[in-house]
Amino acid sequence: MDQLTQVKDFAGQAHGIQRRKFADEPYINHPVRVMEICRTYTSDLPVLSAALLHDVLEDTAVTKDELSEWLHKTMSAPDADRTLKLTVELTDIYSKKNYPHWNRRKRKQMEATRLSQISAAGQTIKYADIIDNANDIASADSDFIPTFLHECRQLLKVMEKGNPETRQRAVDIVNKYLTAAGK
Repeated sequence: MDQLTQVKDFAGQAHGIQRRKFADEPYINHPVRVMEICRTYTSDLPVLSAALLHDVLEDTAVTKDELSEWLHKTMSAPDADRTLKLTVELTDIYSKKNYPHWNRRKRKQMEATRLSQISAAGQTIKYADIIDNANDIASADSDFIPTFLHECRQLLKVMEKGNPETRQRAVDIVNKYLTAAGK
């Protein structure tokens, strides 16, 4: 089994029976699509692995230490270190759990500032995440759609270091769905 398949299996086990909020499907489908979007511009193992793992630390019981230990058993130390660094970059810090006294707007503003400073590879994975999330949420029946899309637009305004084609694709899809929503 190749390393990327092992990473996908690990992420799938970590997410377990979780389902996507706006698309009734197994959660693992989302990180796989994010990885496939990233694969259109790179074959770099740490980038593709971090794309698969981008929600593991935030949305599962897996800890940073557990992930690090597993990655170091699965790939070379430099690849494991870079994969972990990217995964940590993509893990929300300003979450409701960590900052319950802040409102959503403040948490999202702080997260946008943080994400503006992460690596180009991390930003590119985030662009792919926005693309996939926007596709999922746009087909949902929810009053939350415009709020989410405006948050994505704000992120894309401050994240300019990643792959330009993937960024433009994310900008285009967010604008398309905002226009469709009449916002």
